Amino acid sequence: MSFPGMTSPAGMGGAGGAAMPGMSEQEQMMVKSMQAAMESCPVKTVMAGGMGFALGGVFGLFMASMSYDSSFTPQGKAIMDLPWKEQVRRGFKDMGTRSWSSAKNFGIVGALYSGTECCIEGLRAKNDLTNSVSAGCITGGILGAKAGPQAAAAGCVGFAAFSAAIDAYMRMPSEDD
Repeated sequence: MSFPGMTSPAGMGGAGGAAMPGMSEQEQMMVKSMQAAMESCPVKTVMAGGMGFALGGVFGLFMASMSYDSSFTPQGKAIMDLPWKEQVRRGFKDMGTRSWSSAKNFGIVGALYSGTECCIEGLRAKNDLTNSVSAGCITGGILGAKAGPQAAAAGCVGFAAFSAAIDAYMRMPSEDD
């Protein structure tokens, strides 16, 4: 798969039997196998899930750290009456719990969306906006399915719209071109 602005292996001398400059035959085989692995749906799914997990962990940590910033909230009042060490212990425990929960959710969404989009792209043999919208609809529908058909439909529409907006933005020509 080739993206705009990316040098193709053919441009590097990797296709057509020509050797890549400065690489042994074994190194060329290694590069080709890594490129093939990076294009496979399972690897893309695992990578997206892992990145989603990491991003979700950071997001959950940040959001948990913000929930104790005021003594005017019920959580803040309950915590303020405790000794300082207990406040810190409970705060860190809550931050860890929320971070873990958010990380799992982001990881699942990232893996589900990426795997779905990759499979759709493989079936259609095209890389266009339809893949993103379809994958978004399927992902949103799956995530909302436990709450019933209306939630699944709303998830489908919402996630498809979000996916379309992000993909359309990413496909916009840059100002440098």
